Amino acid sequence: MQIFFIPEIIGNTVTLSTEESKHAVRVLRLSVGDQVQIVDGKGGFYRAEILEAHQKNCMLQILEAKSDYEKRNFRLHIAIAPTKNIDRFEWFLEKCTEIGIDEITPLISEHSERKIIKPQRLEKILVSAMKQSLKAYLPQLNELTELKDFLQQDHPEKRFIAHCNDGLKAHLKNEIAAGDDALILIGPEGDFSPEEVEQAKSVGFTEISLGNARLRTETAGVVACHIVNLAND
Repeated sequence: MQIFFIPEIIGNTVTLSTEESKHAVRVLRLSVGDQVQIVDGKGGFYRAEILEAHQKNCMLQILEAKSDYEKRNFRLHIAIAPTKNIDRFEWFLEKCTEIGIDEITPLISEHSERKIIKPQRLEKILVSAMKQSLKAYLPQLNELTELKDFLQQDHPEKRFIAHCNDGLKAHLKNEIAAGDDALILIGPEGDFSPEEVEQAKSVGFTEISLGNARLRTETAGVVACHIVNLAND
Protein backbone atom coordinates (compact mmCIF):
# COMPACT_ATOMS: atom_id res chain seq x y z
CA MET A 1 0.00 0.00 0.00
CA GLN A 2 1.41 3.41 -0.98
CA ILE A 3 2.25 5.90 1.76
CA PHE A 4 1.94 9.71 1.69
CA PHE A 5 2.81 12.61 3.98
CA ILE A 6 0.31 15.21 5.18
CA PRO A 7 1.70 17.37 8.03
CA GLU A 8 -1.67 18.67 9.25
CA ILE A 9 -4.63 16.30 9.43
CA ILE A 10 -7.92 17.76 10.67
CA GLY A 11 -11.19 15.91 10.30
CA ASN A 12 -11.88 12.81 8.22
CA THR A 13 -11.32 14.32 4.78
CA VAL A 14 -7.84 15.42 3.70
CA THR A 15 -6.10 16.54 0.53
CA LEU A 16 -2.63 15.64 -0.67
CA SER A 17 -0.21 18.40 -1.63
CA THR A 18 0.15 19.19 -5.33
CA GLU A 19 3.41 17.25 -5.46
CA GLU A 20 1.99 14.21 -3.64
CA SER A 21 -1.24 14.37 -5.70
CA LYS A 22 0.71 14.34 -8.96
CA HIS A 23 2.76 11.38 -7.76
CA ALA A 24 -0.35 9.47 -6.67
CA VAL A 25 -2.44 10.07 -9.80
CA ARG A 26 0.03 10.51 -12.67
CA VAL A 27 2.93 8.33 -11.55
CA LEU A 28 1.28 5.59 -9.47
CA ARG A 29 -2.01 5.83 -11.40
CA LEU A 30 -4.12 5.51 -8.27
CA SER A 31 -7.84 6.06 -8.71
CA VAL A 32 -11.07 6.52 -6.75
CA GLY A 33 -11.57 3.69 -4.28
CA ASP A 34 -7.90 2.81 -3.93
CA GLN A 35 -6.59 2.71 -0.37
CA VAL A 36 -3.37 4.35 0.80
CA GLN A 37 -1.51 5.06 4.03
CA ILE A 38 -0.74 8.50 5.44
CA VAL A 39 1.72 9.73 8.07
CA ASP A 40 1.70 13.19 9.60
CA GLY A 41 5.25 13.23 11.02
CA LYS A 42 3.89 13.62 14.55
CA GLY A 43 3.10 9.97 15.30
CA GLY A 44 -0.15 9.72 13.37
CA PHE A 45 -0.50 6.74 11.03
CA TYR A 46 -3.64 6.53 8.89
CA ARG A 47 -5.40 4.31 6.37
CA ALA A 48 -7.41 6.24 3.80
CA GLU A 49 -9.40 5.84 0.58
CA ILE A 50 -9.24 8.08 -2.48
CA LEU A 51 -12.42 10.10 -2.98
CA GLU A 52 -11.26 12.33 -5.85
CA ALA A 53 -8.25 11.36 -7.97
CA HIS A 54 -7.15 14.80 -9.17
CA GLN A 55 -3.49 15.35 -10.02
CA LYS A 56 -3.39 18.74 -8.26
CA ASN A 57 -5.51 18.04 -5.18
CA CYS A 58 -6.18 14.37 -4.57
CA MET A 59 -8.85 14.05 -1.86
CA LEU A 60 -8.89 11.21 0.68
CA GLN A 61 -11.28 9.84 3.28
CA ILE A 62 -9.69 8.71 6.56
CA LEU A 63 -10.78 5.14 7.37
CA GLU A 64 -8.53 4.32 10.32
CA ALA A 65 -6.26 6.38 12.55
CA LYS A 66 -3.48 5.40 14.95
CA SER A 67 -1.73 7.88 17.23
CA ASP A 68 1.77 7.61 18.74
CA TYR A 69 2.55 4.94 16.15
CA GLU A 70 5.64 2.98 17.29
CA LYS A 71 6.60 5.77 19.68
CA ARG A 72 9.96 5.17 21.32
CA ASN A 73 10.63 5.63 25.05
CA PHE A 74 13.83 7.60 24.43
CA ARG A 75 14.88 10.65 22.48
CA LEU A 76 17.97 10.99 20.29
CA HIS A 77 19.48 14.27 19.14
CA ILE A 78 22.61 14.27 16.96
CA ALA A 79 24.44 17.55 16.32
CA ILE A 80 26.80 17.01 13.40
CA ALA A 81 28.97 19.04 11.05
CA PRO A 82 27.71 18.78 7.44
CA THR A 83 30.26 17.17 5.14
CA LYS A 84 32.07 18.96 2.31
CA ASN A 85 30.34 16.58 -0.11
CA ILE A 86 26.68 17.24 0.70
CA ASP A 87 25.66 13.84 -0.71
CA ARG A 88 27.35 12.20 2.27
CA PHE A 89 25.40 14.37 4.71
CA GLU A 90 22.17 13.56 2.90
CA TRP A 91 23.04 9.86 3.21
CA PHE A 92 23.45 10.36 6.98
CA LEU A 93 20.03 12.03 7.21
CA GLU A 94 18.38 9.24 5.25
CA LYS A 95 19.92 6.34 7.17
CA CYS A 96 19.42 7.84 10.65
CA THR A 97 15.78 8.55 9.85
CA GLU A 98 15.35 4.93 8.82
CA ILE A 99 17.05 3.69 12.01
CA GLY A 100 15.37 6.17 14.38
CA ILE A 101 16.29 9.73 15.37
CA ASP A 102 14.31 12.66 16.76
CA GLU A 103 16.38 15.78 16.19
CA ILE A 104 19.33 16.84 14.03
CA THR A 105 21.35 20.02 14.37
CA PRO A 106 23.87 20.83 11.62
CA LEU A 107 26.98 22.36 13.22
CA ILE A 108 29.73 24.74 12.16
CA SER A 109 32.97 24.11 14.02
CA GLU A 110 36.58 25.22 13.68
CA HIS A 111 37.49 22.66 10.99
CA SER A 112 34.19 22.74 9.08
CA GLU A 113 34.53 22.76 5.29
CA ARG A 114 30.80 23.29 4.61
CA LYS A 115 29.04 26.33 6.06
CA ILE A 116 25.97 26.43 3.81
CA ILE A 117 23.11 23.93 3.50
CA LYS A 118 19.74 23.91 1.72
CA PRO A 119 17.15 23.09 4.41
CA GLN A 120 14.25 22.55 1.98
CA ARG A 121 16.14 19.85 0.09
CA LEU A 122 17.22 18.20 3.33
CA GLU A 123 13.64 18.23 4.64
CA LYS A 124 12.51 16.38 1.50
CA ILE A 125 15.12 13.71 2.16
CA LEU A 126 13.87 13.30 5.72
CA VAL A 127 10.25 13.00 4.57
CA SER A 128 11.17 10.44 1.89
CA ALA A 129 13.16 8.35 4.39
CA MET A 130 10.33 8.52 6.95
CA LYS A 131 7.82 7.22 4.41
CA GLN A 132 10.16 4.58 3.00
CA SER A 133 10.81 3.12 6.46
CA LEU A 134 7.13 3.29 7.48
CA LYS A 135 7.77 5.64 10.38
CA ALA A 136 5.27 8.18 11.64
CA TYR A 137 7.68 10.65 13.25
CA LEU A 138 9.59 13.18 11.14
CA PRO A 139 12.94 14.17 12.66
CA GLN A 140 13.29 17.83 13.56
CA LEU A 141 15.96 19.53 11.44
CA ASN A 142 17.36 22.62 13.16
CA GLU A 143 19.15 25.61 11.68
CA LEU A 144 22.86 25.48 10.92
CA THR A 145 24.44 26.55 14.23
CA GLU A 146 27.90 27.58 15.39
CA LEU A 147 29.26 25.03 17.88
CA LYS A 148 30.10 27.73 20.42
CA ASP A 149 26.49 28.94 20.33
CA PHE A 150 25.13 25.40 20.52
CA LEU A 151 27.17 24.66 23.63
CA GLN A 152 25.61 27.67 25.38
CA GLN A 153 22.10 26.29 24.92
CA ASP A 154 20.30 24.22 27.56
CA HIS A 155 20.49 20.49 26.81
CA PRO A 156 18.75 18.27 29.37
CA GLU A 157 19.75 14.96 27.73
CA LYS A 158 22.81 12.86 28.45
CA ARG A 159 25.50 14.70 26.51
CA PHE A 160 28.36 13.12 24.58
CA ILE A 161 31.08 14.30 22.22
CA ALA A 162 32.68 11.80 19.87
CA HIS A 163 36.17 12.57 18.57
CA CYS A 164 39.42 10.89 17.47
CA ASN A 165 41.86 13.00 19.48
CA ASP A 166 44.28 11.22 21.80
CA GLY A 167 43.11 10.21 25.25
CA LEU A 168 41.17 7.52 27.02
CA LYS A 169 37.47 7.50 26.12
CA ALA A 170 34.68 5.10 27.02
CA HIS A 171 32.74 3.46 24.21
CA LEU A 172 29.28 4.92 23.68
CA LYS A 173 27.73 1.46 24.09
CA ASN A 174 28.94 1.42 27.70
CA GLU A 175 27.65 4.91 28.48
CA ILE A 176 24.08 4.68 27.21
CA ALA A 177 21.22 2.69 28.72
CA ALA A 178 17.70 1.86 27.59
CA GLY A 179 15.39 4.83 28.03
CA ASP A 180 18.18 7.44 28.14
CA ASP A 181 17.63 10.63 26.18
CA ALA A 182 20.90 11.37 24.40
CA LEU A 183 22.63 14.23 22.59
CA ILE A 184 25.73 13.30 20.60
CA LEU A 185 28.16 15.71 18.94
CA ILE A 186 29.88 14.56 15.74
CA GLY A 187 32.63 16.72 14.24
CA PRO A 188 33.66 17.57 10.65
CA GLU A 189 36.18 15.76 8.45
CA GLY A 190 39.00 17.46 10.37
CA ASP A 191 37.39 16.50 13.71
CA PHE A 192 36.79 18.79 16.66
CA SER A 193 39.79 20.78 17.83
CA PRO A 194 41.15 20.00 21.31
CA GLU A 195 39.85 23.41 22.43
CA GLU A 196 36.33 22.58 21.23
CA VAL A 197 36.43 19.27 23.10
CA GLU A 198 37.42 21.10 26.28
CA GLN A 199 34.62 23.63 25.78
CA ALA A 200 32.10 20.79 25.44
CA LYS A 201 33.46 19.03 28.52
CA SER A 202 33.17 22.26 30.52
CA VAL A 203 29.39 22.31 29.95
CA GLY A 204 28.78 18.66 30.81
CA PHE A 205 29.60 16.66 27.67
CA THR A 206 31.32 13.31 28.12
CA GLU A 207 34.02 12.22 25.66
CA ILE A 208 33.16 8.95 23.95
CA SER A 209 34.53 6.55 21.35
CA LEU A 210 32.57 4.85 18.58
CA GLY A 211 35.12 2.04 18.20
CA ASN A 212 38.69 1.51 17.03
CA ALA A 213 38.15 2.41 13.36
CA ARG A 214 38.60 5.97 12.14
CA LEU A 215 35.16 6.80 10.72
CA ARG A 216 34.01 9.37 8.21
CA THR A 217 31.76 12.06 9.68
CA GLU A 218 28.57 10.66 8.17
CA THR A 219 29.48 7.09 9.13
CA ALA A 220 30.17 8.15 12.71
CA GLY A 221 26.73 9.74 12.85
CA VAL A 222 25.02 6.59 11.63
CA VAL A 223 27.06 4.38 13.98
CA ALA A 224 26.13 6.57 16.96
CA CYS A 225 22.46 6.45 15.97
CA HIS A 226 22.60 2.67 15.62
CA ILE A 227 24.29 2.17 19.01
CA VAL A 228 21.63 4.20 20.81
CA ASN A 229 18.83 2.33 19.06
CA LEU A 230 20.42 -1.04 19.82
CA ALA A 231 20.63 -0.10 23.50
CA ASN A 232 16.86 0.34 23.40
CA ASP A 233 15.96 -2.88 21.57
